[in-house]
Amino acid sequence: MEKTRRSARTVSSTIIVRPAPGRQSRALVQCGPFVFPAAIGRSGRTILKRDGDGATPIASMKLLYGFCRGERPSRLETPLSLRRIRQDMLWCDQPGDPNYNRLVRAPFRPSHEELKRKDGLYDICLVMDWNITSRARNRGSAIFFHLIRPGYEPTAGCVAVHPRDMRRLLPHMRKGTVVRVL
Repeated sequence: MEKTRRSARTVSSTIIVRPAPGRQSRALVQCGPFVFPAAIGRSGRTILKRDGDGATPIASMKLLYGFCRGERPSRLETPLSLRRIRQDMLWCDQPGDPNYNRLVRAPFRPSHEELKRKDGLYDICLVMDWNITSRARNRGSAIFFHLIRPGYEPTAGCVAVHPRDMRRLLPHMRKGTVVRVL
């Protein structure tokens, strides 16, 4: 009988995001024994997520895939599928458009976000299944797990961590890992 080796790194099935004391736009991200500070939506968390409310949805969201900025982050270790961001990659955030909450290509007229941002927030950007598999207009779009702004400034509804913490989390993330916002 052939023996199988177990990887030294375990892939987490759940990442917990819980509110941090003090500010509604701060959170703690826990992956196994690791706990990292994070930024969440400027309005805190909500059960009734709506476009433009600035809140992070209280939900269990599976990781689907991710994007990385090829010329910035060095080699990333993760079982999660990562695509290199190109200049023409956009994310539609126009509720009335058939491409709402989907990756689209430039040129694209309806409202959208550029994935190749100058501020580096999406240098590593993971897509969580919020309003993607089952879309509904105005329920929120572009809810990502990405990098923070300096000073842990609030997001528009995403979960954001420091680049060093993202690098520590990535080896434990795969497609289907649940990000559970409490």
